[in-house]
Amino acid sequence: MFRAIISLILWPLWATMFTLGAIIYSTAIIFFPSSKLHPLARVLAVLFMLFAGQWFRVKGQAPDPNKGPYLYLINHESLFDGFMLLAAVKHYFTGVGAYEQFSYPVWGFLVKKYGVIPIVRQKLDNAITSLEKAEDAVKKGISLMIAPEGTRTLTGRLNVFKKGPFHVALNTNITIVPVGLVGAYDAKNKNDWRIRPGVLTTVFGDPIPYDEYKDLSLDELRNMVRVKIANLIGVEP
Repeated sequence: MFRAIISLILWPLWATMFTLGAIIYSTAIIFFPSSKLHPLARVLAVLFMLFAGQWFRVKGQAPDPNKGPYLYLINHESLFDGFMLLAAVKHYFTGVGAYEQFSYPVWGFLVKKYGVIPIVRQKLDNAITSLEKAEDAVKKGISLMIAPEGTRTLTGRLNVFKKGPFHVALNTNITIVPVGLVGAYDAKNKNDWRIRPGVLTTVFGDPIPYDEYKDLSLDELRNMVRVKIANLIGVEP
């Protein structure tokens, strides 16, 4: 009951902050490209978490922006995931997102303007096209975020990792950065409408340059990254 009451207070606060942030970003994007608005996006991401009752912190060392691009691979727990990485990374990056979210009011406009690449998971041809666009972005020097699980976990444990992100890595020779997102599942998971105030922690693992994985098979690379992310969030692979 207490959590429900807290949630009824936090949801309007969050919605108000999100709406205000969306207006600010939507106005700024008229005059500046999203790549130049990353500092603003980071501040808004922190505020979105704070107004949902979440304190944000970072563990580990965020990669040097001048040595990218990077492929950030994250575990997928909550609607807070994107905000957690956005607030922690010091440079602009893009990502792939489910096609459906592009039709959401306000949010769909924002992710499209930010540069997120839509992906239709149920249609193989469209998914392949989306990954090709992701590879094109990397080749232009743009870093990329992907959640290898594809969908949010329903249990707090890691889902099976899909192969797509690792095809991108092997095809582009990009440096992989495993990232663990801790606390997001407890804060707001897919099974529960309620928000639990707490601490959200983005944990950076050691970067994996291409030279360290170029001789691995796709499955070997996928398994290695899965183990690293599991260790960062403290669960069994």
